[in-house]
Amino acid sequence: MDLLGCVLVHDSAEGRTSGLIVETEAYRPDDPACHAYKNAGTRRNRTIFSPPGRAYVYLSYGVHRLLNVVCEGEGVGSAVLIRALRPLEGVELMTERRGKADLCTGPGKLTQAMGVELSQDGQNVTGGSLFVAWEEHPEAEILSTTRIGISRGTELPWRYLLHKDPDVSVPPKAVSERGLTRSR
Repeated sequence: MDLLGCVLVHDSAEGRTSGLIVETEAYRPDDPACHAYKNAGTRRNRTIFSPPGRAYVYLSYGVHRLLNVVCEGEGVGSAVLIRALRPLEGVELMTERRGKADLCTGPGKLTQAMGVELSQDGQNVTGGSLFVAWEEHPEAEILSTTRIGISRGTELPWRYLLHKDPDVSVPPKAVSERGLTRSR
């Protein structure tokens, strides 16, 4: 939830793209949908066990690159999926990459629009070419709801979004909690 209202920035050879983070989803090691569930470390998921602030980028269903930020201590296996962005910079470049105007309303769409590559897995997102810039608390109300796009752990209210933001992937069917605030 603390990533909501921050800005994801990617400086690539093609140019800079950025977007305000408007939706995230949390995954913890005791969660059956988490890649670290039952502490099963593999070559694919090794980055989720890295120190906090690392990009965990992986291929979902062999098609979509997904970007997570590792969020707990080294060895814990916990990350936050960035689900949606409100495009800020490089909209023309994002549109060219996506081939359509629907740019960042889903985790696979936003990585395509931002040009995030699998090779960025493990990169420190506190600096470098792919980074998260801290911003003040978002003006919109923060909601929690159940997660989507998974088959296990769907009852967990660990999807966080900015209320009524047009760039969220899917509007919530039910709200678990309202008026949440970031810890920093």
